Amino acid sequence: MATIYDVAKAAGVSPKTVSRVMNGDAPVNARTRELVDAAMDQLGYVPSSAARTMRSSRTGLVGLVTGAISGPQAAGGATGLPDLQIVQGIQRVLADHGMTLLISDTGGRFDQVPRLLRTLHEHRVEGIFYVAPHHQRIALPQASGSRLVLVNGFDDAGTPCVLPDDADGQRQLVAALVAAGHRRIGFLTLPQGFVAHEQRLDGYRRALEAAGIPYDPGLVIQGDYDGQAIERERLSEAIDLLFALDPPPTALCCGNDRLAVAVYGILRARGVPVPEQMSVAGYDDYRVISETLFPQLTTMELPYHRMGAAAARLMLGQLRGQEPLVAGHRVEVQGELRWRASVVPGPGQRH
Repeated sequence: MATIYDVAKAAGVSPKTVSRVMNGDAPVNARTRELVDAAMDQLGYVPSSAARTMRSSRTGLVGLVTGAISGPQAAGGATGLPDLQIVQGIQRVLADHGMTLLISDTGGRFDQVPRLLRTLHEHRVEGIFYVAPHHQRIALPQASGSRLVLVNGFDDAGTPCVLPDDADGQRQLVAALVAAGHRRIGFLTLPQGFVAHEQRLDGYRRALEAAGIPYDPGLVIQGDYDGQAIERERLSEAIDLLFALDPPPTALCCGNDRLAVAVYGILRARGVPVPEQMSVAGYDDYRVISETLFPQLTTMELPYHRMGAAAARLMLGQLRGQEPLVAGHRVEVQGELRWRASVVPGPGQRH
């Protein structure tokens, strides 16, 4: 039976380096990791996780609870795969550090979370991530015995969390529209029950204030749309209200890219060309939408993959003893503006 010394000899490294690769307790460059992994495969070496755990109290396992696998978006629908993008970001960073991610899916039932947390604890995970389906306030049972990081959600207990910077994202987007010459910017918002609603409205107002443009509440209308006929009728009525303003907006900000799709359809049915007569911007950068619409959609990215990576680094900092997780620690990740053909210069910059 091969030993750690056999692996070290075959890989041309020291036994200590092999141990670092297996335990993930110190940085090892990618090439060295590949050599060690190849040597273990060649020799059929299987480390004893039980023995390693007894020696170091480390399992190299991190748990994750999500609804991404069973959720309606998992089939690859038009709204993209935000939860899975977060999970991918976490997985890639942990894998680079020799950690193994154990994923537990809620099956769409939040009441399953306590059982899943208990199961992960039984497997002696060193930490747990909870990935929320959208930016929201959540209440989880105490994950005693494990470090916990929330992603896309936060709680009243101040559990360390990683969130999108929705306020700054909307500010960036509106500021870019203003810089393009638009001073009358309509805003079809998310529903008021969403955390992002208030944050993005704040970003919208901050961008206008910075440009010296008075805030007009008539330009802001709730614009949620789920594809049903009644919702499409309400959205059409909202656009009627915006068009009836004097003067009407020259650009429309949509609460998400899915809403922008519906807005495109309503405008075209009325003979209003996008962007020649009305510029349109979305939010999320679901590329199956933003890059396939014609014209392609200007939108603000929700940085799901980077949020996952940030959460993984936050957890690793704690596991390595480099940056302890403390109550109230919050990381806000900024998205990137995706400027595409759905916006043209406003009246102030047209020649």
